[in-house]
Amino acid sequence: MAIQWYPGHMNAAKKKAAEQMENTDLVIEVVDARLPEASCNPMVEELRLFRQRPCLKILNKIDLADPAATAAWVAYYNAQEGVTAYAMTTKKAAEVARIPDLAKSLAPHRGVPTKPLRIMIMGIPNVGKSTLMNALLKKRVAKVGDEPAVTKQQQKLYLGKNTILVDTPGMLWPKIALPSDGLMLAASHAIGSNALIEEEVAVFLADVLLQRYPALLATRYGFKTEGMDGIAVVEGVAARRGFRQKGGDLDFEKASHTFLGDYRSGILGRISLETPETRQALLAEHAAEMAAKAEKAAILAAEKARAAANGKRGS
Repeated sequence: MAIQWYPGHMNAAKKKAAEQMENTDLVIEVVDARLPEASCNPMVEELRLFRQRPCLKILNKIDLADPAATAAWVAYYNAQEGVTAYAMTTKKAAEVARIPDLAKSLAPHRGVPTKPLRIMIMGIPNVGKSTLMNALLKKRVAKVGDEPAVTKQQQKLYLGKNTILVDTPGMLWPKIALPSDGLMLAASHAIGSNALIEEEVAVFLADVLLQRYPALLATRYGFKTEGMDGIAVVEGVAARRGFRQKGGDLDFEKASHTFLGDYRSGILGRISLETPETRQALLAEHAAEMAAKAEKAAILAAEKARAAANGKRGS
Protein backbone atom coordinates (compact mmCIF):
# COMPACT_ATOMS: atom_id res chain seq x y z
CA MET A 1 0.00 0.00 0.00
CA ALA A 2 1.52 3.33 -1.12
CA ILE A 3 0.20 6.32 0.85
CA GLN A 4 0.46 9.80 -0.67
CA TRP A 5 -1.01 13.01 0.81
CA TYR A 6 -0.16 16.47 -0.52
CA PRO A 7 -2.98 19.02 -0.02
CA GLY A 8 -2.84 22.13 -2.20
CA HIS A 9 -1.78 24.51 0.56
CA MET A 10 1.47 22.55 1.01
CA ASN A 11 2.73 23.52 -2.44
CA ALA A 12 2.14 27.19 -1.66
CA ALA A 13 3.85 26.71 1.72
CA LYS A 14 6.93 25.27 0.00
CA LYS A 15 7.23 28.32 -2.28
CA LYS A 16 6.95 30.72 0.67
CA ALA A 17 9.50 28.72 2.66
CA ALA A 18 11.95 28.87 -0.24
CA GLU A 19 11.56 32.65 -0.38
CA GLN A 20 11.95 33.00 3.40
CA MET A 21 15.05 30.76 3.56
CA GLU A 22 17.17 33.51 1.98
CA ASN A 23 16.50 35.69 5.03
CA THR A 24 16.91 32.91 7.58
CA ASP A 25 19.98 32.27 9.76
CA LEU A 26 18.96 28.94 11.26
CA VAL A 27 16.43 26.21 10.55
CA ILE A 28 14.76 24.39 13.42
CA GLU A 29 13.38 21.17 11.99
CA VAL A 30 10.95 19.31 14.23
CA VAL A 31 10.66 15.55 13.66
CA ASP A 32 8.82 12.75 15.44
CA ALA A 33 11.30 10.92 17.68
CA ARG A 34 9.50 7.63 16.97
CA LEU A 35 10.34 7.84 13.25
CA PRO A 36 12.95 10.58 12.78
CA GLU A 37 13.96 9.86 9.19
CA ALA A 38 10.51 8.92 7.94
CA SER A 39 9.27 12.22 9.37
CA CYS A 40 12.07 14.27 7.77
CA ASN A 41 10.84 16.20 4.75
CA PRO A 42 13.59 15.97 2.08
CA MET A 43 12.50 19.38 0.80
CA VAL A 44 13.57 20.97 4.11
CA GLU A 45 17.11 19.68 3.73
CA GLU A 46 17.14 20.68 0.08
CA LEU A 47 16.12 24.26 0.88
CA ARG A 48 18.49 24.76 3.79
CA LEU A 49 21.50 23.17 2.09
CA PHE A 50 21.00 25.37 -0.96
CA ARG A 51 21.36 28.40 1.32
CA GLN A 52 23.92 26.64 3.56
CA ARG A 53 21.93 27.19 6.75
CA PRO A 54 22.65 25.24 9.96
CA CYS A 55 19.94 23.02 11.40
CA LEU A 56 18.78 22.38 14.94
CA LYS A 57 16.98 19.06 14.52
CA ILE A 58 14.50 18.61 17.35
CA LEU A 59 13.42 15.04 18.03
CA ASN A 60 10.08 15.76 19.64
CA LYS A 61 7.79 13.41 21.57
CA ILE A 62 10.62 11.47 23.22
CA ASP A 63 8.16 10.56 25.97
CA LEU A 64 6.55 8.26 23.36
CA ALA A 65 9.78 6.93 21.82
CA ASP A 66 12.19 4.15 22.79
CA PRO A 67 15.04 5.86 24.73
CA ALA A 68 17.74 3.61 23.26
CA ALA A 69 16.61 4.31 19.71
CA THR A 70 16.42 8.05 20.44
CA ALA A 71 20.00 8.07 21.74
CA ALA A 72 21.14 6.32 18.56
CA TRP A 73 19.36 8.90 16.42
CA VAL A 74 20.88 11.83 18.32
CA ALA A 75 24.36 10.41 17.68
CA TYR A 76 23.46 9.80 14.02
CA TYR A 77 22.38 13.39 13.40
CA ASN A 78 25.18 14.98 15.42
CA ALA A 79 27.63 13.23 13.08
CA GLN A 80 26.18 15.17 10.13
CA GLU A 81 27.78 18.44 9.11
CA GLY A 82 25.76 21.50 10.01
CA VAL A 83 23.27 19.55 12.15
CA THR A 84 22.78 19.58 15.93
CA ALA A 85 20.24 17.16 17.38
CA TYR A 86 18.15 17.82 20.48
CA ALA A 87 15.76 15.23 21.90
CA MET A 88 12.92 16.63 23.98
CA THR A 89 9.21 16.82 24.71
CA THR A 90 7.13 19.97 24.74
CA LYS A 91 5.51 18.63 27.90
CA LYS A 92 8.60 19.67 29.89
CA ALA A 93 9.10 23.42 30.12
CA ALA A 94 12.76 23.09 31.12
CA GLU A 95 13.53 21.22 27.90
CA VAL A 96 11.76 23.86 25.80
CA ALA A 97 13.65 26.61 27.64
CA ARG A 98 17.00 25.28 26.36
CA ILE A 99 16.14 25.89 22.72
CA PRO A 100 16.93 29.64 22.47
CA ASP A 101 20.47 29.14 23.78
CA LEU A 102 21.02 26.15 21.49
CA ALA A 103 19.83 28.23 18.55
CA LYS A 104 22.13 31.14 19.40
CA SER A 105 25.12 28.80 19.67
CA LEU A 106 24.55 27.72 16.06
CA ALA A 107 24.45 31.29 14.76
CA PRO A 108 26.68 33.24 17.18
CA HIS A 109 27.05 36.16 14.75
CA ARG A 110 23.32 36.96 15.13
CA GLY A 111 21.04 37.76 18.05
CA VAL A 112 21.97 41.40 18.70
CA PRO A 113 19.85 44.53 18.13
CA THR A 114 21.47 45.33 14.78
CA LYS A 115 21.39 41.70 13.63
CA PRO A 116 18.46 39.75 15.11
CA LEU A 117 18.61 35.95 14.92
CA ARG A 118 16.15 34.81 12.25
CA ILE A 119 14.85 31.29 12.78
CA MET A 120 12.50 29.29 10.59
CA ILE A 121 10.66 26.40 12.24
CA MET A 122 9.84 23.61 9.81
CA GLY A 123 8.53 20.06 9.86
CA ILE A 124 5.83 17.74 8.60
CA PRO A 125 2.24 17.86 9.93
CA ASN A 126 1.45 16.88 13.50
CA VAL A 127 5.02 16.62 14.86
CA GLY A 128 4.32 19.34 17.43
CA LYS A 129 5.60 22.51 15.75
CA SER A 130 2.70 24.68 16.84
CA THR A 131 2.82 23.33 20.38
CA LEU A 132 6.55 24.11 20.42
CA MET A 133 5.92 27.67 19.22
CA ASN A 134 3.34 28.23 21.94
CA ALA A 135 5.68 26.79 24.58
CA LEU A 136 8.63 28.91 23.43
CA LEU A 137 6.62 32.13 23.49
CA LYS A 138 4.64 31.11 26.57
CA LYS A 139 1.37 32.08 24.97
CA ARG A 140 -1.01 30.71 22.38
CA VAL A 141 0.17 32.03 19.02
CA ALA A 142 -0.45 28.97 16.85
CA LYS A 143 -3.40 26.63 16.47
CA VAL A 144 -2.82 23.13 17.80
CA GLY A 145 -4.77 19.94 17.41
CA ASP A 146 -4.44 16.18 17.16
CA GLU A 147 -4.95 16.31 13.41
CA PRO A 148 -2.38 16.86 10.66
CA ALA A 149 -2.16 20.19 8.79
CA VAL A 150 -3.72 22.43 11.45
CA THR A 151 -1.36 25.32 10.58
CA LYS A 152 -1.89 26.48 6.98
CA GLN A 153 -0.15 29.87 6.83
CA GLN A 154 3.31 31.18 7.62
CA GLN A 155 3.57 33.62 10.53
CA LYS A 156 6.39 35.73 11.97
CA LEU A 157 6.78 36.18 15.73
CA TYR A 158 9.34 37.63 18.14
CA LEU A 159 11.11 35.65 20.84
CA GLY A 160 12.53 38.42 22.96
CA LYS A 161 14.00 41.54 21.34
CA ASN A 162 16.65 39.96 19.16
CA THR A 163 15.15 36.70 17.87
CA ILE A 164 12.57 36.34 15.10
CA LEU A 165 10.65 33.09 14.65
CA VAL A 166 8.91 32.15 11.43
CA ASP A 167 6.43 29.31 11.85
CA THR A 168 5.66 27.43 8.63
CA PRO A 169 2.76 25.08 7.85
CA GLY A 170 3.44 21.37 8.13
CA MET A 171 4.72 20.19 4.77
CA LEU A 172 4.91 16.72 3.31
CA TRP A 173 6.47 16.11 -0.09
CA PRO A 174 4.73 15.28 -3.39
CA LYS A 175 5.83 11.65 -3.61
CA ILE A 176 6.80 9.40 -0.68
CA ALA A 177 9.32 7.02 -2.24
CA LEU A 178 9.32 4.32 0.43
CA PRO A 179 5.91 2.69 1.07
CA SER A 180 6.91 1.92 4.66
CA ASP A 181 7.54 5.64 5.28
CA GLY A 182 3.97 6.43 4.26
CA LEU A 183 2.67 3.73 6.56
CA MET A 184 4.81 4.90 9.49
CA LEU A 185 3.60 8.46 8.95
CA ALA A 186 0.00 7.27 8.75
CA ALA A 187 0.36 5.19 11.92
CA SER A 188 1.77 8.22 13.73
CA HIS A 189 -1.08 10.49 12.55
CA ALA A 190 0.99 12.71 10.24
CA ILE A 191 -1.23 12.00 7.24
CA GLY A 192 -4.87 12.93 6.79
CA SER A 193 -7.35 10.12 7.39
CA ASN A 194 -8.80 10.62 3.90
CA ALA A 195 -5.57 9.29 2.38
CA LEU A 196 -5.37 5.97 4.21
CA ILE A 197 -7.18 2.79 5.15
CA GLU A 198 -6.86 2.37 8.90
CA GLU A 199 -7.06 -1.41 8.79
CA GLU A 200 -4.03 -1.66 6.47
CA VAL A 201 -2.06 0.82 8.58
CA ALA A 202 -2.91 -1.12 11.75
CA VAL A 203 -1.72 -4.40 10.23
CA PHE A 204 1.56 -2.77 9.17
CA LEU A 205 2.08 -1.35 12.66
CA ALA A 206 1.28 -4.71 14.25
CA ASP A 207 3.87 -6.43 12.05
CA VAL A 208 6.52 -3.88 13.10
CA LEU A 209 5.70 -4.29 16.78
CA LEU A 210 5.78 -8.07 16.52
CA GLN A 211 9.38 -7.77 15.35
CA ARG A 212 10.52 -5.04 17.73
CA TYR A 213 8.23 -4.97 20.79
CA PRO A 214 6.30 -8.24 21.17
CA ALA A 215 6.41 -7.98 24.95
CA LEU A 216 4.53 -4.67 24.86
CA LEU A 217 1.76 -6.26 22.80
CA ALA A 218 1.51 -9.18 25.22
CA THR A 219 1.42 -6.87 28.24
CA ARG A 220 -1.22 -4.56 26.83
CA TYR A 221 -3.58 -7.09 25.28
CA GLY A 222 -2.91 -10.23 27.27
CA PHE A 223 -2.22 -12.68 24.44
CA LYS A 224 0.85 -14.63 23.39
CA THR A 225 2.43 -13.27 20.22
CA GLU A 226 4.28 -16.40 19.09
CA GLY A 227 3.20 -17.43 15.60
CA MET A 228 1.13 -14.27 15.08
CA ASP A 229 1.15 -11.92 12.11
CA GLY A 230 -0.23 -8.39 11.94
CA ILE A 231 -3.74 -9.49 11.04
CA ALA A 232 -3.83 -11.89 13.97
CA VAL A 233 -2.75 -9.12 16.34
CA VAL A 234 -5.59 -6.82 15.28
CA GLU A 235 -8.03 -9.73 15.49
CA GLY A 236 -6.67 -10.45 18.96
CA VAL A 237 -7.35 -6.86 19.99
CA ALA A 238 -10.91 -7.20 18.72
CA ALA A 239 -11.41 -10.45 20.62
CA ARG A 240 -9.93 -9.11 23.87
CA ARG A 241 -11.95 -5.89 23.72
CA GLY A 242 -15.16 -7.64 22.68
CA PHE A 243 -15.43 -5.75 19.40
CA ARG A 244 -18.03 -7.64 17.38
CA GLN A 245 -20.26 -6.82 14.46
CA LYS A 246 -23.87 -7.83 14.15
CA GLY A 247 -23.82 -11.55 13.61
CA GLY A 248 -20.82 -12.11 15.85
CA ASP A 249 -17.89 -11.50 13.48
CA LEU A 250 -14.90 -9.61 14.88
CA ASP A 251 -15.04 -5.87 14.23
CA PHE A 252 -11.66 -5.45 12.51
CA GLU A 253 -12.24 -1.77 11.74
CA LYS A 254 -12.96 -0.80 15.34
CA ALA A 255 -10.04 -2.88 16.60
CA SER A 256 -7.72 -1.17 14.09
CA HIS A 257 -8.82 2.26 15.28
CA THR A 258 -8.30 1.29 18.92
CA PHE A 259 -4.90 -0.28 18.25
CA LEU A 260 -3.64 2.82 16.40
CA GLY A 261 -4.96 5.02 19.20
CA ASP A 262 -3.08 2.97 21.80
CA TYR A 263 0.17 3.45 19.87
CA ARG A 264 -0.34 7.15 19.19
CA SER A 265 -1.19 7.98 22.80
CA GLY A 266 1.70 5.99 24.27
CA ILE A 267 -0.58 3.54 26.08
CA LEU A 268 1.28 0.66 24.41
CA GLY A 269 4.60 1.93 25.74
CA ARG A 270 7.62 3.83 24.44
CA ILE A 271 8.04 2.69 20.84
CA SER A 272 10.31 3.69 17.96
CA LEU A 273 9.37 2.46 14.50
CA GLU A 274 12.89 2.82 13.09
CA THR A 275 16.52 3.03 14.15
CA PRO A 276 19.58 4.18 12.17
CA GLU A 277 20.36 0.50 11.49
CA THR A 278 16.88 -0.42 10.24
CA ARG A 279 16.88 2.74 8.13
CA GLN A 280 20.13 1.87 6.42
CA ALA A 281 18.89 -1.66 5.74
CA LEU A 282 15.67 -0.29 4.27
CA LEU A 283 17.53 2.14 2.00
CA ALA A 284 19.86 -0.61 0.81
CA GLU A 285 16.89 -2.84 0.01
CA HIS A 286 15.15 0.00 -1.83
CA ALA A 287 18.30 0.77 -3.84
CA ALA A 288 18.60 -2.88 -4.85
CA GLU A 289 14.96 -2.93 -5.96
CA MET A 290 15.43 0.25 -8.03
CA ALA A 291 18.58 -1.16 -9.63
CA ALA A 292 16.76 -4.39 -10.52
CA LYS A 293 13.87 -2.42 -12.06
CA ALA A 294 16.28 -0.26 -14.05
CA GLU A 295 18.11 -3.34 -15.33
CA LYS A 296 14.83 -4.97 -16.35
CA ALA A 297 13.71 -1.79 -18.12
CA ALA A 298 17.04 -1.60 -19.97
CA ILE A 299 16.73 -5.23 -21.11
CA LEU A 300 13.17 -4.63 -22.37
CA ALA A 301 14.26 -1.48 -24.18
CA ALA A 302 17.13 -3.33 -25.85
CA GLU A 303 14.80 -6.14 -26.91
CA LYS A 304 12.35 -3.66 -28.42
CA ALA A 305 15.18 -1.90 -30.24
CA ARG A 306 16.42 -5.20 -31.70
CA ALA A 307 12.89 -6.17 -32.73
CA ALA A 308 12.39 -2.82 -34.42
CA ALA A 309 15.73 -3.14 -36.22
CA ASN A 310 14.92 -6.66 -37.40
CA GLY A 311 11.52 -5.46 -38.62
CA LYS A 312 13.12 -2.74 -40.70
CA ARG A 313 15.59 -5.18 -42.27
CA GLY A 314 12.79 -7.59 -43.13
CA SER A 315 10.66 -4.96 -44.82
